[in-house]
Amino acid sequence: MELDRRQLFIGGRWTEPADGSGQDVIEAATGKVLGRTAMASAADVDAAVAAARTALADPWGSMPAQERADLLDRFAAALKARGREIAPLVSRENGMPLSLSIPVNGFSASMTVAYYARLLRELPETDVRPSLIGETVVRREPVGVVGAITPWNYPQSLAAMKIGPALAAGCTVVLKPAPETALDAFYFADAAQEAGLPPGVLNVLPGGREAGEQLVSHPGVDKIAFTGSTAAGRAIGEQCGRLLRPVTLELGGKSAAILAEDADLAAFTAALLDVSLTNNGQTCHASTRILAPAARYEEIVDAVTDTVRALRVGDPLDRSTEVGPLVSAAQRDRVRGYVDLGVREGARLTTGGSAPVDGLTDGWFVRPTVLADVDNDWRVAREEIFGPVLCVIRYEDEDHAVALANDSDYGLGGTVWTADLDHGMDLAARIRTGTIGVNQYGVDLQAPFGGVKASGLGREMGPEGLAPYHSLKSVYRPAQAATA
Repeated sequence: MELDRRQLFIGGRWTEPADGSGQDVIEAATGKVLGRTAMASAADVDAAVAAARTALADPWGSMPAQERADLLDRFAAALKARGREIAPLVSRENGMPLSLSIPVNGFSASMTVAYYARLLRELPETDVRPSLIGETVVRREPVGVVGAITPWNYPQSLAAMKIGPALAAGCTVVLKPAPETALDAFYFADAAQEAGLPPGVLNVLPGGREAGEQLVSHPGVDKIAFTGSTAAGRAIGEQCGRLLRPVTLELGGKSAAILAEDADLAAFTAALLDVSLTNNGQTCHASTRILAPAARYEEIVDAVTDTVRALRVGDPLDRSTEVGPLVSAAQRDRVRGYVDLGVREGARLTTGGSAPVDGLTDGWFVRPTVLADVDNDWRVAREEIFGPVLCVIRYEDEDHAVALANDSDYGLGGTVWTADLDHGMDLAARIRTGTIGVNQYGVDLQAPFGGVKASGLGREMGPEGLAPYHSLKSVYRPAQAATA
């Protein structure tokens, strides 16, 4: 496993950073140095964009679709071959339990790339539509050079959600991963080299804010795809708006789990880790607001509390661990601060809290926490905490529950729990959100994913995730040409 990556991947070559910059990557469970990554400057971004533009012109953007799909299949296979190395590396970088990292970091990237290779083979390059004066040929052409900016919480899967469709559409990519998880990002470069992707098709440049700002504003970039905080997304969206540059923004969330009065509480608590606390709570779509009916409120608080208290907290590389450390000391302190804030606002702390986790003196651990008697207007119920903290909120009737669920700046995920599936579907339809589950929640590679309101713009995954990387051109031709 490579833990020292002091070069950037630009134009198919390993390149020293222009200013020699580098940064240590810290292991979440120990607080010690895990490895070191090169860090890109504005000059490196310029070089990568130039390489991507060259590759876009020849050969990638004009390559026959079947040939491009074959190369993507080889790229997917090369990623899959590295999956068992990538998964534990990500667990060490960001604290994700290995049992989760194996599927979402070890193998989801290869599955996503392979999926878009298949879509590429199935999608015609043109549509021919009859018109009043002949016919119109609608062409799908690559939008151009894509700047992909990805976060640290699901680094492999979120990067692949951009790389896969972009490359399938014939675009070239400059990937700027988060410095916290930069080491695993270089596996995309390794796989691209092994698969024989032409130089410049994929460039990998970890970097900080300066590199990100340069990529977003660069005149050689045609589209930005970003996943991260709402605050950063607003700044990126504003810049892209001024430039009239297409942008996809997958941002934060504060999703609600509505438990109907007939909900199977045992089924909900069995799914609680996956639905509300997955990846140590560092998940944008997590249902962290639990809306409980007044008639069953204390029963639900007790069941949720017992479930959360019993979660196994520890080394993310131990397969029995259910909650690992957070990604950084700053994130740990931020989450603990929210727990204290909730108590000051008037919440009842039923388990967890801001005190250190017993026996875990190294690393950035936070005790899984439940705050009961929370008012939906409090900051802990309105702001994204991004840690293992749940708020239980009382509702009087289902209209009240729907109003509470929708009374949020965000709209990314959510769940409904009920014994009546049809009724659950009706309730789900009333929630203003981009995704929602009934008696479960699981992101589907074949379906669009994204949010409304402060949770973002656009959709990723599914066929809908390919469309933003195409530029549509209508070619009008006369009737005689159509019948020639």
